[in-house]
Amino acid sequence: MTAPLCAFPLSRWTRPFPAGKLALFAAFGCAALLLPIVSRAQSTPSAASALTAAASAPAAQAAAPAPKPSQTVVLWPKGAPGAVGDTDLDKPTLDIYLPASNPTHTGVVICPGGGYTHLSMQKEGSDIAAWLNARGVAGFVLKYRLAPRYGYPAPIDDGMRAIRYVRAHAADLGIDANHIGMIGFSAGGHLTATVSTHFDRGHPNAPDPIDSFSDRPDFAILCYAALSMRDVLSHGGSRSALLGSAADPKLIDFLSAELQVTSDTPPTFIYHTVTDSAVPVQSSVEYFQALLRAGVPVEMHLFQSGPHGTGLGVGFPTLREWPTLLENWMRANQWMAPAATTP
Repeated sequence: MTAPLCAFPLSRWTRPFPAGKLALFAAFGCAALLLPIVSRAQSTPSAASALTAAASAPAAQAAAPAPKPSQTVVLWPKGAPGAVGDTDLDKPTLDIYLPASNPTHTGVVICPGGGYTHLSMQKEGSDIAAWLNARGVAGFVLKYRLAPRYGYPAPIDDGMRAIRYVRAHAADLGIDANHIGMIGFSAGGHLTATVSTHFDRGHPNAPDPIDSFSDRPDFAILCYAALSMRDVLSHGGSRSALLGSAADPKLIDFLSAELQVTSDTPPTFIYHTVTDSAVPVQSSVEYFQALLRAGVPVEMHLFQSGPHGTGLGVGFPTLREWPTLLENWMRANQWMAPAATTP
C-alpha cells in the first residue's frame, strides 16, 4: 500500500500541467507524484479488449455472492420518457441498500460501467453498495437504459431521475436531502459527470411530483470515468453507443464534461490509473483542471499502474488503497461518520 507523498500546495496548480506530465493530487492542499502520460496510441491491449478483460478479471472480485437489495423500485412506474417498449430493458430501476445505521444521513446513487451497452452490476454496483453500507451510508444501484435499444438522452434521463427519486423520498429512506451523492465507473462515470454538470433545480409545477426536486448531486465520485466525448479523450465504444457514429459536434461538446464545469458543479473525488488502456487518464486530468479553474472542491488520485475496471481494487494490491482515500474524503466532508477509535 503506497501512501501519496505531499509535495507542494494544490493551490499553486492554477495553469495547465507541463507537456508530458501529470500529477497525483490529494485534495485539500497537496500534490503528490509526477507521472508520465501514456497516450492512447501507445496503450495495449486495445480499449475494447481492455474493457472485456476488466469485466472478467480478477476472478477474486466475482467470487463472492452479490449482496441483495432490500427493495427495487421502477423509476417511472407509468413508463420512462422515450420508452420503446414495456420490457425490463425499457424500465430503469434503483436497487436500494440501506445500512443498519446512517449517522450522517447520506445516500449515494451508484452508476455501474459497461460502455453504455451492458452494466457491471456486482463489481461496480452491489459491491459498492455493500461497501457504503458497512460504513453507514445508503447505496442506490441504478440500472439505466442501454444501447443498442437506447442512446442519448435515455441513460442521462435515468441518472437525473435517480437523484430526484432519492431526494423526493429522502425522509422515508433516512437520508438528508442535502447529502445525496453519485458515484460512477467508466461509462457510469460519464453519466455521473453529465448529471453533475447539466442538473436543474427542479420544476415546481411539474405534473409528476418527483420532477419538482433538484437532480443536482451534492457530491460526485468518478472512477476511471469516460468523461469526454471528444476524439482525443473519449472511450470510442461508449461514445458510439451513446451518440452513434455521426454525432453533431455541438452535442459532443455538450456531453464532454470537462467543457461543462461551472462553479455550481458539486465537489468531486476522482480515481484513475495512468496505464488505463480503455479510458485515457488525460480525461480525468482535464476534468480536474476544469473543476480547479471553477473553484470547485476536488480531490484526485492517480495511480502509476493498473488496468481499467478495477472496482474496489480487490485483487490489485497496489490499488486497494483508493477506497480508503475515498473514505477519508467522505469523512472530511461529513458524508460518512468518523471511524470508531480504540482508546
